[in-house]
Amino acid sequence: MEVLRYRDTRGLDPSRPTFSEVILTGLAGGGGLHLPESLPSLPLPEILALANEPYHRRVARVLEAFRPDIPDDRIATTTAAAFGGAFDDPAVTPLKEVGSGSFLLEEWHGPTAAFKDLALQCLPRLIAESLGMHAEDGADIDDLLILVATSGDTGSAALAGFADTPRCRMVVFYPETGISETQRLQMLHHQSRNSAVIGVSGSFDDCQSLVKSMFEDDDWSGDIHDRHHLRLSSANSINWGRIPIQIASWVSAYADLAARGGVRPGDPVDICVPTGNFGNVLAAWYARRIGVPFGRLICASNENDALTRFLDTGIWDITTRELIGTPSPSMDILISSNLERLLFEVSGDDGRVRRWAEDLAATGRFEADRETMTAIRDVFTGDSVSNDDSLGTIRQMHLETGYLFDPHTAVAWEVGRRQRGRAPLIVVSTAHWAKFGEDIYRALNGIRFRDPLPD
Repeated sequence: MEVLRYRDTRGLDPSRPTFSEVILTGLAGGGGLHLPESLPSLPLPEILALANEPYHRRVARVLEAFRPDIPDDRIATTTAAAFGGAFDDPAVTPLKEVGSGSFLLEEWHGPTAAFKDLALQCLPRLIAESLGMHAEDGADIDDLLILVATSGDTGSAALAGFADTPRCRMVVFYPETGISETQRLQMLHHQSRNSAVIGVSGSFDDCQSLVKSMFEDDDWSGDIHDRHHLRLSSANSINWGRIPIQIASWVSAYADLAARGGVRPGDPVDICVPTGNFGNVLAAWYARRIGVPFGRLICASNENDALTRFLDTGIWDITTRELIGTPSPSMDILISSNLERLLFEVSGDDGRVRRWAEDLAATGRFEADRETMTAIRDVFTGDSVSNDDSLGTIRQMHLETGYLFDPHTAVAWEVGRRQRGRAPLIVVSTAHWAKFGEDIYRALNGIRFRDPLPD
C-alpha cells in the first residue's frame, strides 16, 4: 500500500514528505503546518471492536490507518513500549461517568499527570524509529535539536518522553510566571543528559513565537547545523506526529463508551475539551472525519477567550486585550497554532490561510470569510468561564459527587453543562488536580482567585 504524503497549510513546501520525514522536521517550510493529503476511513464495526483491544493496539491501529512509511510491526512495537507500563491505569484513558449521561475522559494517568503524556510517551519513540530507519537506508541523517514551548504541561511531558533518547537533544522554553509551582518544579528537577530548560519573561505565546522564529531563521538554523550537526524539530502539537496519537484517544473513548452502554453504536456523542493551542479538539475533529460518530465539538476557554470570540465573530484578534493569569495556566494562550490546520481543512485554500497567518503576524488580527466560518460552526461551538466560576465548579462538584477536578477540567465541565444537548457528553479531564494545589485549596475553601491565601 502506498504511503500517505503530507502537504502544508500555507502552500510553501512542495516536498510532499512522508510521515517519518514530517515528524523529524516538526514544522513545514515557510512556517506552515503539515497535514495529510487525504484521510483514512475507519468503519464503525472496526471502531467498536477496538474495545476488546489493549490501548496500545488501539493507537497502533489508528497510526497504521494513516499509512506511515514506518512498517506496521515497528509501529506495534513502538506503541507497546509507549503505553505498556508508564501509565498508572491499565485503560490508559479511563472513562468515568460523573452524573447521568456525562462522562469524564481521564487523560492524565501518565508519568507527568497530564494529557500531553499520551502523545509524548509515543512521539519520541516514533522519532527514534524514524532516525534509525533513515540511517539504515543509507541517508546522512543529522541528530535533532527538539525545541519546545510550554504553557506548563508540555514541557515536563516532553522532558520525560525524550529523556536520554538517542540522537535527540531538547530545549524547553517556559513562561517564568503564570504556571503552577508543581509544573515549574517538574521541569526544573528533571534529570537527563540531553535537555535544558529556559525561563522566558513573557507568556506561552512569547515562547511559541520564539520557537517558530528559530525555525524560520535560516541563518541561525544553518549555523546550528554547521557547528553542531543538528537540525531542528519540535515536540509541540505543531508537529503532526502528536495529532494521530491524540486521534486514537478519541477513537478509544467512543469504543469504550459504546461497549459500556453509554451510547448506542452509531449514535452521536458530544465532546467538550478545555483548549488553548487547539490540538486536542482538532484531533477530535479528525476522529469525526475518519468515522467516529461525534456530534458537536465544544471548545471550553478560560478568561483568555480568543477562541470563543473567534467562533462567535469570525475574527481572531489579540490586540484588544492582554493575556490574563488564570487558575488554568495551560490554557493561557492567545494564539492557537492548530487552528491553522482546521482553517485549511475547511477552506481548502492555502492562499487564504497564508494571508490570514500574515495578517495575524503583522497586525495581531485576521478575519475569516463567511463560508469558512459557516462550515466551522456546523461542528464547533464554544464558551468561556471566569476564574472564580471555574473554582466554584471545583467546589460544587466535589461537594455533590466527591470527584475533584483540576482547574482545566472545571472549565470544560462548566462549559459542557451550559452547552449540554440531548446526546451523551464526554468532557476531557486533562490534568491531575494535585498539579494545582494552591488553586484547589482556594476552590475547596471558597476563596476567590485574586484574594490572598491565609498565612
